[in-house]
Amino acid sequence: MNSMHSVWAKRFEHYIGEVMKYMRFVFTGHIAIVLVFIAGAGGYQYSEWLKVVQPDFPAEWLIALVIGFLVALSRPVTLLKEPDQVYLLPLESQMPNYFKKAMNWTFWSQLLLPVVLYIITIPLLKEVTTLSVGEIWLTALFIAVLKFINVRAEFNYRYANRGNAVLMDRFVRAIVSIIGIQMTLADGLIGIVFLVMMAYYTVTLKKKVQDNPVPYEHFIKLEQNRMMRFYRFANYFTDVPHLKGSVKRRAWLDIAYKAISYKKENTQAYLIYRTFIRTDDHFYLWVRLTAISAVVAMFITIPFVTWIVVGALAFATTLQLKYALMSAGDFRMDMLYPIPRNTRKQAVAKLLRQLSIVQAIIVTLCAVMQPQFYFIPVVIIAVSELTMRMSK
Repeated sequence: MNSMHSVWAKRFEHYIGEVMKYMRFVFTGHIAIVLVFIAGAGGYQYSEWLKVVQPDFPAEWLIALVIGFLVALSRPVTLLKEPDQVYLLPLESQMPNYFKKAMNWTFWSQLLLPVVLYIITIPLLKEVTTLSVGEIWLTALFIAVLKFINVRAEFNYRYANRGNAVLMDRFVRAIVSIIGIQMTLADGLIGIVFLVMMAYYTVTLKKKVQDNPVPYEHFIKLEQNRMMRFYRFANYFTDVPHLKGSVKRRAWLDIAYKAISYKKENTQAYLIYRTFIRTDDHFYLWVRLTAISAVVAMFITIPFVTWIVVGALAFATTLQLKYALMSAGDFRMDMLYPIPRNTRKQAVAKLLRQLSIVQAIIVTLCAVMQPQFYFIPVVIIAVSELTMRMSK
């Protein structure tokens, strides 16, 4: 038992160190400022909306849908690694102690988001329902208990079925969780029935676990995918050395290459365009930041805040894409050809200008109903150009 506790403790210490190493690059000063402005503007608009919200607004169902989905999404965090399927095999009888630690961490690490979102919706509940303060906080406790059961249920299901058809299991648990939360908001006593149902389902799965060997392959793959998602996220802010991006053709964007005339001077432009369009990390970075900027511009009605947020996201887009496209390995095939060295830099600058224009158009179209929306493209293009010129 003590050996499994020490194994988990060492894994957990290494995991926290790895996360903190990259998170310090994520939450930098300018990102913190943007988050403060977004939170402030969002809170202000939320409070203004609460003044005019209709009494028949379906708050219970909306809260139940969002929180119920998050509660059901309970991927286990096991911190298992590929060598474990060999080295931990002799200690398989002690693995329940290891997995107990893993499920506890999974519960506490995943509980924060649904609870915080529920707390944010408490003012809405007070406006459109007759729930007392005690009933509101009783529902918060219900959500925490429901999350605890869902974590155990998903782990036991994955263990017993080696990860097969996990989406069906999650769908069923999501439906039960959503209805359970809605019934708790409507009548607290009825919600207990759904807790009992989930607990019985979890106990049934637990009995199947006892008859199966540890599915190391499934849990290791799940852990690798989870860490890869984190590394991809961190790669938007700093270089992650061991991360290898995937490549996809995206034939529907082949038309973009036609804008490049067939000349020797455009060799680097063609390579840069293909690199951006076909590399998932580069392409989805631009898509995500543009989408976030568009959503902010669509819903925030305070022009000053909108300009700061879209400007910060334009800065992040240009800076990260410039570093990503300018960096390269020790050897590229284009180095064999007599092409001036500065053509690559010029090609990257040309692409970044075009991307900033497209981003400005998309964000502006999403903000046409907001006051002074016509300043948005000026902010995006100006910030992008300054970032491109002033960065190394």
